[in-house]
Amino acid sequence: MGSAKKTPIDPATGLTIVLAGRVVTMNDTFDVITNGRLYIRDGSIVAVAAATAPPPAGFAGIAVTETGATLYPGLIELHNHLAYNALRLWQVPKLYTNRDRWAGIPPYRQLISGPMQVIGKTATALPALIRYVEAKCLVAGVTTSQGITLSSNTGIRRFYRGIVRNVEATDDAELPAANARIPDLDNDMTAAKFFKRLQKESCFLLHLAEGRDPTARKHFQALQIAPGQWAINRALAGIHAAALTASDMAVLGQHQGAMIWSPLSNYLLYGGTAEVAAARAAGVRIGIGSDWSPSGSKNLLGELKVAKLHSVANGDLFSSRDLLAMATRTAANILQWDSVLGSLAAGKRADLFAIPGTAGDPYDRLLHASETAIELVLINGVPRFGTAPLFAALGVTGAESLSVGGQARRLFLKQDTQDPLVGKLSLSAARDILTDALKKLPQLAKTLEKPITMSRLARRAPVWELALDEIEHTGAGLRPRLLFGHQHVGAQPMSGSGSKPLSQILQPLTLDALTVADDADFLDRIAAQLNPPAWLKTGLAAYYT
Repeated sequence: MGSAKKTPIDPATGLTIVLAGRVVTMNDTFDVITNGRLYIRDGSIVAVAAATAPPPAGFAGIAVTETGATLYPGLIELHNHLAYNALRLWQVPKLYTNRDRWAGIPPYRQLISGPMQVIGKTATALPALIRYVEAKCLVAGVTTSQGITLSSNTGIRRFYRGIVRNVEATDDAELPAANARIPDLDNDMTAAKFFKRLQKESCFLLHLAEGRDPTARKHFQALQIAPGQWAINRALAGIHAAALTASDMAVLGQHQGAMIWSPLSNYLLYGGTAEVAAARAAGVRIGIGSDWSPSGSKNLLGELKVAKLHSVANGDLFSSRDLLAMATRTAANILQWDSVLGSLAAGKRADLFAIPGTAGDPYDRLLHASETAIELVLINGVPRFGTAPLFAALGVTGAESLSVGGQARRLFLKQDTQDPLVGKLSLSAARDILTDALKKLPQLAKTLEKPITMSRLARRAPVWELALDEIEHTGAGLRPRLLFGHQHVGAQPMSGSGSKPLSQILQPLTLDALTVADDADFLDRIAAQLNPPAWLKTGLAAYYT
């Protein structure tokens, strides 16, 4: 009996529209069409042309929407633990050398892992969390990110089906799903066994060498099968890779591997970041991701600013165009999605965003833009976020009103493949629910600590909760433990467990603001961090003023 055909999470149901503005294609020749038009139908780009060119077939009667803006491909984020993005930036207490040094300390349990274990198991707060953290991506021009994993008391795991594309679940043959987890049964393995698995993947996002010391580096060294033979191919994308040396980057490049750069998180925790200059010299493809809000940027737009600051401080390693490529065409190439995403071209999916104005260098202008500059975001041809005038011009109705840094915006959340958990929950309602839950963390923790009787358990319907692979054993691991000599290397989930129950150590917390533009003290909290260099702290503030 054949398996049922899967329905794509993002079906082709977009509008038929024409957008006029400056078009930054990010195609192979990096064409910028000063006075261009994008012709969009059924979720795809039909044509990209100058305004003087005749419209393609079927568009003669379609009104042109003059955006007065610069249009870019949607940002593709390849590293983000989305579930944690309700939490505010953590004041990192000291300099650490690798992940194991900070992931088990008491403040981590009190401020990060403990709150997430409570929110992730609270029935009313969970859907609110999902709605809120996805909106944080969307309002910054991010159209693709990593997924939010859910597990149930029946033992079933699934990905949340959301508005923003999820690289780990697409149900779309043209967008092969990336893998980021290995079942616990396979979580202690040799490099040869890992490579055998890797050869079956289109893209494997592997947390790799998280830190700056020899212990962190061992996780990369464990990928060596034999002299000259490595468990690396073009499917492997090492997240962080901060401990890799120049010679390690040469190995990664020689075997066609990629890396995902998260500079702010690296600087906050370790005082340094990956050797991206060596990676570039070795031909390593570099994607980018903001990691998570406790020790990273609020969104990918912010992370691009940190990447630019690092580049300038180290001799102008990358142009602004190079950095945008990491979040568009190169990211799509790493996923093996470049035939349908990553640039604005005929035949590709209509994922894009816009910022106002058509003058100046388009790449520099984007890196200096704050979230208030995002005037339109489309995913699969559907306007999801934007200004009221543009939504009206495009015929979008039923959108929610919100403010971003004092600027009026609209958010359209209706989806044909709507997730049953989140349903019709608005961002406003989600914000209120989540704000209240974070204030009541000790009480919610106390409720969860009450024992469940067998009779209650027998009557219990399936209940979904966050699968926090980073801090709990959930049946899958983000960091496979590989044999290096006779020793297993690679971080284990670290909950920062302690003798006291969470109800006794948690305190009320404040919900992280949706954007930097709405956060009165984000830049002050960055300035107060112990580990980043002064040029990062002062430079980032300048990018937002």
